[in-house]
Amino acid sequence: MAKGETRTLTAGGAIFPRLKALGVDYVFANSGTDFPPIIEGLAEAAAKGEDLPQAIVIPHEHAAMGMAHGYYLISGKAQAVMLHTNVGLANGAIGAINAACEHIPMILMSGKTPVTESERFGARTVPIGWGQEMRDQGALVRESCKWENELRFPEQVAPFLDRALAVANSTPKGPVYLSLPREILCETIDASDIGAGPSMRPAEPGAGIHAIKDAARWLAGAKAPLIIAQRGAGDADSFRRFSQIVDKWAIPVCSWWATHLAIPTDHPCHIGGNPMPWLERADVVVVLDCLAPWWPDQHRLNPDAKVINIGPDPIFHRYPTRTFRSDLSIAGENAVTIPALADALAACDRDEDTIAARRAKIAAASEKTRQNARETAADTAQGITKAHVSACLSDALEGRKSSVFSELGTFLGPLDRRDHISWFVEPHSGGLGWSFPAAMGAKLADPSRTIVATMGDGSYMFANPTACHQIAEAHGIGIVVIILNNEEWGAVRGSVTGLYPDGFAAKANRMPLTALKPTPDFVRTAEASRAWAKRITDPADVAQAIREALEIADTGRLALLDIATLPG
Repeated sequence: MAKGETRTLTAGGAIFPRLKALGVDYVFANSGTDFPPIIEGLAEAAAKGEDLPQAIVIPHEHAAMGMAHGYYLISGKAQAVMLHTNVGLANGAIGAINAACEHIPMILMSGKTPVTESERFGARTVPIGWGQEMRDQGALVRESCKWENELRFPEQVAPFLDRALAVANSTPKGPVYLSLPREILCETIDASDIGAGPSMRPAEPGAGIHAIKDAARWLAGAKAPLIIAQRGAGDADSFRRFSQIVDKWAIPVCSWWATHLAIPTDHPCHIGGNPMPWLERADVVVVLDCLAPWWPDQHRLNPDAKVINIGPDPIFHRYPTRTFRSDLSIAGENAVTIPALADALAACDRDEDTIAARRAKIAAASEKTRQNARETAADTAQGITKAHVSACLSDALEGRKSSVFSELGTFLGPLDRRDHISWFVEPHSGGLGWSFPAAMGAKLADPSRTIVATMGDGSYMFANPTACHQIAEAHGIGIVVIILNNEEWGAVRGSVTGLYPDGFAAKANRMPLTALKPTPDFVRTAEASRAWAKRITDPADVAQAIREALEIADTGRLALLDIATLPG
């Protein structure tokens, strides 16, 4: 561009180079009739040599949201999703709920049907423009988004995207939403500074030093401390330091309903997923980034215990009902609070004899829990169990840089995981169909990492598998998908029997509203998109099949195993 010459783009064309300048690598898009200025603008920006993120076609909105979610989990970088007016946004709403629950930042955008009917470029041209108009389109995702806005003038593209990303990445992190009216996107703007750096930085509050010192003092003086961790321990450094803290101070760590890994499963202080009986004896309990740290009806907290909640949002202000005790609440990213706590503990006095005795007790209990898990996994007398598949996968992944995305599939205990981004579970929000697209997003974030998605048969169907397989084939996404197929809603069955253990449903030959029979031929679903796929019914074949699937995925081809498992 000559000196003094104005650099112009349409507003639709300015979106993509601005996102790239903000560090966005991918725009996961599901297009519609509102997209002409987006598509034309993208072609315009490319023709003018703009630096652009990769925009890829995603044939279902739920997959787009899941891929942005998974990409962030591996890369730590928020991505963008672009959907079609209200109907596309509605399909993406479950992904927004999942992202909000897990504090996953992303920029969610959708077009907005033109408000003009004629005589303006970009006005309505087809009947769908009338049919998709809403009084309040943002209401579809408002409860799940930290911030929302609507583009009202074309020159707002850069400042609104800057603010969107800054808000999304501010503690506590989460999705944001911006609607894009078609007429506005058709207008031309001065784009001379479209590639400049961000004009706004996210807010990342540090932990209060006095609160951290109090927490350290309480832990150092505790006779029976306990940490319950659900959402990991921050970045690689804080993950390592967390393991060092609990080892040095002999603090048991429980992974009750953990969605991320906070500590290696073979760490001598990892007591597994059951907080009892540790919780009823604990005198200091650290709730590390836990939405629901225990089950109030079943787990009894020592009434004399001091409870410390630590996390990006330690009291989870988004949720109307959450009344778990918090005698001390410490807000901050785990990557900040954990090193600060480690430093504060280093200055505390230690009772070496008490710590040594406690360490031996914890290690013995941890080893017993792991031994029980191994014995359970080895029992295949009645057929293939989820525990057996978990153990076989654990052995097959040994020595690989890998991440497992499990959605009512494999589980910790029989499955060993040691790295801070090696284990992810479906969000507690329960928006099913998450693990398959999240695993694909993770593979885009780190192609050198082995990615495995394990799920129940119901979760696989919720993932819109035809759309996901098409994406995997189109972009050469070589992951392993393992379906643990028990032909039922196992989680629903478990919930019913938990509430009514001796009820009519539990005693029925066939529990109502839980069966998924006849089961579809999932192998043929995968093969329709040229995936490698195999059905497994014999426990003796599981281990070899998993190893074979991993080798196929290494070539860039998706590999699917449909494994017939026992109910439960």
